[in-house]
Amino acid sequence: MRKQFLMLIIATLCIFAPFISLPQNMSKTESTDRKWWKEAIVYQIYPRSFKDDNGDGIGDLKGIISKLDYIKSLGVTAVWLNPIYTSPNDDNGYDVSDYRNIMKDFGTMDDFDALLKGLHERGIRLVMDMVVNHSSDEHEWFKQSRSSRNSPYRNYYHWWNAERGTPPPRYSLFDVNHDAWRYDSLTNAYYLHYFSRKQPDLNWENPKVRQEVFDIMKFWADKGIDGFRLDAFQFAAKDTTWPVFPKGYEKNFTKYYAIGPHLHDYLKEMYNEVFSKYDVMSVAEGAGNSFRDAHDLVDADRKELNMAYAFDAVDVAKPDGYSLVHLKEVFTKWDNEFAKKGWLSIFLANHDQARMVTRFGNDNPQYREISSKMLTTFIMTMRGTPFYYNGDELGMNNPGFKSIRDYRDMATLNEYRHQENIGADMRAYLERIAFECRDNGRTPFQWNGTANAGFSTSKPWINVNPNYKTVNAAVQEKDPNSVLNYFRSVVKLRKDNPVLVYGKYTLLDKQNPDVYAYTRVLGPKRLLILLNFHGHNAKAITGINMDKAKVLLGNYARPSTNGELRPYEAVVYEL
Repeated sequence: MRKQFLMLIIATLCIFAPFISLPQNMSKTESTDRKWWKEAIVYQIYPRSFKDDNGDGIGDLKGIISKLDYIKSLGVTAVWLNPIYTSPNDDNGYDVSDYRNIMKDFGTMDDFDALLKGLHERGIRLVMDMVVNHSSDEHEWFKQSRSSRNSPYRNYYHWWNAERGTPPPRYSLFDVNHDAWRYDSLTNAYYLHYFSRKQPDLNWENPKVRQEVFDIMKFWADKGIDGFRLDAFQFAAKDTTWPVFPKGYEKNFTKYYAIGPHLHDYLKEMYNEVFSKYDVMSVAEGAGNSFRDAHDLVDADRKELNMAYAFDAVDVAKPDGYSLVHLKEVFTKWDNEFAKKGWLSIFLANHDQARMVTRFGNDNPQYREISSKMLTTFIMTMRGTPFYYNGDELGMNNPGFKSIRDYRDMATLNEYRHQENIGADMRAYLERIAFECRDNGRTPFQWNGTANAGFSTSKPWINVNPNYKTVNAAVQEKDPNSVLNYFRSVVKLRKDNPVLVYGKYTLLDKQNPDVYAYTRVLGPKRLLILLNFHGHNAKAITGINMDKAKVLLGNYARPSTNGELRPYEAVVYEL
């Protein structure tokens, strides 16, 4: 009977096989490694700044829910949500005091459930930030940990008893004095905090900590979320022999902090406990110090994470400009390294960066729109999973803050105090943060030209960009040539062409200082992408005959058909 049943299944498959087709130009071999998270287009939402529903000046979950149809209209297939857990908000939610509840500023768990349901009804997956390198000092674990040296929670964090003397120096990214050891008089000991004083680092050597985290992740996975982004997790494993680092180590602290002892053991355990049991995407912030580190994190046979999220490229942009040749080198090296094994994320902006168009394009009114479209074309035509930050689809740019009073970012405010303490040139510091501070990317989403950009009926938690009356979603919805509608067109192009997901990437004319040129090839499908990163006419020497090239997309009304590019022009050709 069982044999007859199997034969029936085989016969049925043979009948319907001709109708079961792979995506265009996708071979059977190439399709075997297809994953939804490779084909995803991830839209990052910073909830505090996206949409305020209750009028308190702070974005919230109901605000996001009210804009679900807008998110759907973008064509994106996944949303990455920055932390919404209960938090005293020292670092805008990256200091979690209760991992199983929602910050009151953002709403309730019922609101979260409604958001998840609304996204899934629209075919959009939800990826959540999981902040477990550290917690808040107001988390019950830390309250108990600092209460007594004999507390069962003492070993949940890293403590150094004061009678041992001063602990070996460790650099803190956010501390006023950059000292990662904070003295606590209650038990006469120091605790470790790589970030803010209110963000004590968890002790991942303790199996109880690991099980606590895995249980938290299962709690959210059981709710039906679709992925985890592990914040700062490359720093989670510490060498608890606390060796003394060489002088000047803080200039390259990642070398000493990233991929510490047993990190891969922790990730394999996380995979076995959580990732293997759910169809979830997993990505960690940072990719270590080498390609080997990155492969060890994300290669499928390692059974750890899905994709690498490396910062080499976004770190290229500087206040005094950057070299396109260098940018091409960085992206090409990473692509070549992961061409056959592992997977990458592709991005130019996130909540920890200033605005993409200000850093990599040109936010002068003459070129803001066209250069924003060009950068969008780049992100959506590279191999890897694109991560796109909310507001960039409008071409939102840095707000041009002039005073330290305009900023809300704890790290920036602490660094300002540090710079004052050491007698630095404060005017120069303000000029630098006007370009690179992450608050530049956190100003309220510009929905329309009404008060507060339609973000809130009250004064927002941080000032709105002054250009909101002309740069906003309502204006751009009506303009078929807007940055917003161009974004939708590029997203559709990517979704319609698997070659842009899985196709081979080949850099052309690599020493060209103006144009980024490359091909994407999958089977017989061949695309050529030309991107002018500068404000003057330029041409790439590709060696490709353009006579039969067909323009699929361009950011000018009449795209170039011969490879002669106007300022910030982007063209996608089919060869």
